[in-house]
Amino acid sequence: MTPSSSLDTAGAAPHDEHHDHHPSYLVDGTTIKSWLLTVDHKRIGVMFLFFILLFFLVGGIFALLIRVELLTPGPTIMDAMTYNRTFTLHGLVMIFLFMIPAIPAVFGNFMLPLMLGAKDVAFPRLNLASFYIYLTGAVFMLWGMLNGGLDTGWTFYTPYSTHTTTTVAPVMFGAFIIGFSSIATGINFIVTCHTMRAPGITWFKMPLFVWAIYATSCIQVLATPVIGLLTVLVAVENLFSFGMFDPARGGDPVLFQHLFWFYSHPAVYIMVLPAFGVMSEVVSTYSRKNIFGYRAVAYSSLGIAFVGFFAWGHHMFVSGQSTFDAGVFGVLTMLVGVFTAIKVFNWVGTVYKGAVEFSTPFAYFCGFLFFTVFGGMTGIALGTVSLDVPWHDTYFVVAHFHFIMVGATIMAFLASLHYWFPKMFGKTYHEGWGLVSAALIILGFNATFIPQFLVGNNGMPRRYYDYPERFQALNVASTAGASLLAFGFLIIAFYLTYALVFGEASGKNPWRSKGYEWVSESPPPTHNFVGPQVTFPEEPHFYVDPKKAEVPDAV
Repeated sequence: MTPSSSLDTAGAAPHDEHHDHHPSYLVDGTTIKSWLLTVDHKRIGVMFLFFILLFFLVGGIFALLIRVELLTPGPTIMDAMTYNRTFTLHGLVMIFLFMIPAIPAVFGNFMLPLMLGAKDVAFPRLNLASFYIYLTGAVFMLWGMLNGGLDTGWTFYTPYSTHTTTTVAPVMFGAFIIGFSSIATGINFIVTCHTMRAPGITWFKMPLFVWAIYATSCIQVLATPVIGLLTVLVAVENLFSFGMFDPARGGDPVLFQHLFWFYSHPAVYIMVLPAFGVMSEVVSTYSRKNIFGYRAVAYSSLGIAFVGFFAWGHHMFVSGQSTFDAGVFGVLTMLVGVFTAIKVFNWVGTVYKGAVEFSTPFAYFCGFLFFTVFGGMTGIALGTVSLDVPWHDTYFVVAHFHFIMVGATIMAFLASLHYWFPKMFGKTYHEGWGLVSAALIILGFNATFIPQFLVGNNGMPRRYYDYPERFQALNVASTAGASLLAFGFLIIAFYLTYALVFGEASGKNPWRSKGYEWVSESPPPTHNFVGPQVTFPEEPHFYVDPKKAEVPDAV
């Protein structure tokens, strides 16, 4: 079938007079039971959103406690052991419970079927099961972390994690369970992309967000079993004193590092690749242009997913690996930078001569672009052996990690939340407050972590409870930035909650986007589409150049 901009009934959802013009939230009922037992991908995405935001709040509170403690040398509000447990809690909650599932579990669940012209994901019941598996793993992790505390750091490095008296096994078991949720979600998305596309939607007519989610799902399915098996091995050694990683019993702690980073480096792209996909959607919509270099952006997502499996050793330049190995891992790290640079070049090319509308999601795109470029450049520097050795285990690494991982992921998460908020809830938020909060968050993030680049470059080790007085000014500046950051998030919580209750109806397509998800009602009905659907136009990424044609409202 040749795609066209005319109406076409192929792939349309079955007509049901009881489901046609009502949001799924109303058709399926409003009771707690109707939510807990739903197999609607949209409701599951909303439930993921609620719990992921809850865990983001918990992880953020731990982050503020860390920054308050580091206001002064020595004890400020906690002792050394409490500090160790606090930064461990912060890292585990933010990485495993927020950043890894944030965009795929929420917006992947909600938007992927809509973008493919499907009425749901391929396995709706497996989708619901993945949500409960995630919650079960989160309960085990939080119970283990709070019941006696955990002081190993979020990396669980051995032999410390196999000898500590704190509760390692329940936390590792929780991470093991959460891995099954990631695998189930990845399989579901892969099968959905292969089998649930509406007729006429070929691979190179899929939105770039779908390409990013597809590449991410491949990483989830292939890499997550490694960390699952590793957590089991560490838990068993901790409980039964086996000798897999303990050198005193014939084990090798460096083996743990290889296995851990073989998963954890691809996990970086589980967080960042969906963010790249979000930004491709946002930049096209608010530039009123087709994405520049559609195929290059799509292939670069697959390239990052592939090369990411082979660059884990750049985390281990000081572990005793050979000079040859260090050189190979350094080159592979540069190759990841090339694929990322392709995306940045194409985003800038999309903005160039576009009819840019500076809305809140586009403000987050600008922040994302800065964090990706600046953080990526520091990543290339850390991928160079001669620079990595003096910076290793300093606050320079902490700042780099937060710029490229936390900063980029949160920018994309907030851009997604604001961009798709009208689609998910059918309400509009206050644009002025959105821009104010975006400015506060971007400025606050820079104010928090740029001082950490400086203090790390001056030699302050990470994870240290105490520090010399010469580092205090930069630590105070970092804590002040974190306070500004927290204030920006509070503003978002206020105006989005207000919009949910009192916001005006958004209509189908308030952004005048050509993305396929905007064809449906806002919020979408149970089966996503009513009656005939609009197929994609011939342009590869479905956005009309305003100089060539008007951007119509979705039908």
